[in-house]
Amino acid sequence: MIGKIVKVSGPLIVAEGLADVEMYDVVKVSDKKLVGEVIELRGDKASIQVYEETSGLKVGDEVVSTGAPLSVELGPGLIESIFDGIQRPLNVLMQVSGDRIARGIEVNSLDRNRKWHFVPNVKAGDRVIAGDILGTVQETKVVLHKILVPVGTEGEVDFIASEGDYTVAELIAIVDGKDLTMIQRWPVRKGRPYKSKMAPDLPMVTGQRVIDTLFPIAKGGVAAVPGPFGSGKTVVQHQLAKWADADIIVYVGCGERGNEMTDVLREFPELKDPRTGEPLMKRTVLIANTSDMPVAAREASIYTGITIAEYFRDMGYTVAIMADSTSRWAEALREMSGRLEEMPGEEGYPAYLASRIAEFYERAGIVRVLGSGDVVGAISAIGAVSPPGGDLSEPVSQGTLRIVKVFWGLSAQLAYRRHFPAIDWLTSYSLYDDKLADWYAEHVAEDFNELKTELSFILQEENQLNEIVRLVGMDALGARDRLTMETAKSIREDYLHQNAFHEVDTYTSLDKQYKMMKLILGFYHESLDALDKGVELDDLLRLPVREQIGRSKYIEEANLYRFDEIQRNIKKEINALVSKGEANA
Repeated sequence: MIGKIVKVSGPLIVAEGLADVEMYDVVKVSDKKLVGEVIELRGDKASIQVYEETSGLKVGDEVVSTGAPLSVELGPGLIESIFDGIQRPLNVLMQVSGDRIARGIEVNSLDRNRKWHFVPNVKAGDRVIAGDILGTVQETKVVLHKILVPVGTEGEVDFIASEGDYTVAELIAIVDGKDLTMIQRWPVRKGRPYKSKMAPDLPMVTGQRVIDTLFPIAKGGVAAVPGPFGSGKTVVQHQLAKWADADIIVYVGCGERGNEMTDVLREFPELKDPRTGEPLMKRTVLIANTSDMPVAAREASIYTGITIAEYFRDMGYTVAIMADSTSRWAEALREMSGRLEEMPGEEGYPAYLASRIAEFYERAGIVRVLGSGDVVGAISAIGAVSPPGGDLSEPVSQGTLRIVKVFWGLSAQLAYRRHFPAIDWLTSYSLYDDKLADWYAEHVAEDFNELKTELSFILQEENQLNEIVRLVGMDALGARDRLTMETAKSIREDYLHQNAFHEVDTYTSLDKQYKMMKLILGFYHESLDALDKGVELDDLLRLPVREQIGRSKYIEEANLYRFDEIQRNIKKEINALVSKGEANA
């Protein structure tokens, strides 16, 4: 079907003569064949958001419908790839058009020439259903790509390719008369189906102490990282992408500044994956839609990312998707809504903003995937939010907080004091705490939950004591309260503060987190007993073991036995003070 442009308004065009197109169909605009998507229909007129620069378009230019919705190609070749918002590989675009992306370039998302070693998993005559594994491809050293029976296909295997090397477009199976290749196409706005959804009850370990200890996220959970400019949202996202306990990482740079995305592209190929020893890119898919790329493609990039994440989830993998940031995505929605002349909601955002945010996060979760077996896959979604001036009352933050279960609120004051991650322990929360408590007690230590509760209590108490200190000074506090303040300072500086650029401190296992808490709280309890026995607080605070506690974060994972030595030193030095006091008495 061919229509004609009747109006051009930035990334939005209106075309007539398209009575038979459907919502979200992809169209090609003008002789440049710019990619667009139908977002509104009125009679034979269609409003189309164009994902490329629209300068030069004019009334009367042709608009050709493809008759299919915006879709992604799924198959071997996704891992290690860097795509733009509509899944065009940036390395191929650079080869075709140079450093600046030319308009109207049509390239395949997956390489049609590269051969992959296919190992069949079924034989002719077997009966299969959607989600069953036809065969496997070792995509990278750490990712075994499972070629699944597509959704909507089931029946007898008429033909299966023998083990060998094939391109993604070659025939590898015939099921119930249907020819199958390694490529599947899936519309990005439609969630991939599954058998059933389950309640998340396993933690996704990140190696970030403030997160794993105080505000954990579950596998299949959803979290938001809101904070003002410069508070470290991107650093937190990068740390989670590097260290999170997930099989596959999908990182969506949605409206990020170009230099931030450049850091990702430079760092990830060089970073060693702590789980495998291979480069982190061996299990990562990157989607780059920086702030200087067309605004309309920001919306598509989020859906492209979550669809790729669902595809790997359906193989039984745990996937973590990072969206940085959903505020830029919401701004794209606001701009397109304004150009459509829709009735605006709060602060000019579309009235349907909250439902769009919910639709995205609800595609995360832990599920039983399709197929004959009982296989579980999970998507954990972590979205950065960039409220202007850190104002969490604005619509994007509020819409996000209504749906997510974990809130890592970043503080500009903490960031100003160079305390990173700048997650505010007084305002952040995790609604997965109760569900994960049994796992921590069973797999880390029986008293892990008691220690983290005491840690939180001391930080809350410090906040209350600070009011007194601001009014009358530290000297007005008693010895026990001053000890509480010093312990809280140790928790903040020695435990919650973590250096993302230090080779040891950048990641902390749960065992090490437990031992660090034991040291800090062990000194606190021993000191309380010593105060009761007449020891001066200043003498306790001058003990050499305090420096050992402060530097315990730099103890390597292979040397955790040193924590027991420091624990013995705490008892030894404090007991020496008590004995000295008793002798003087």
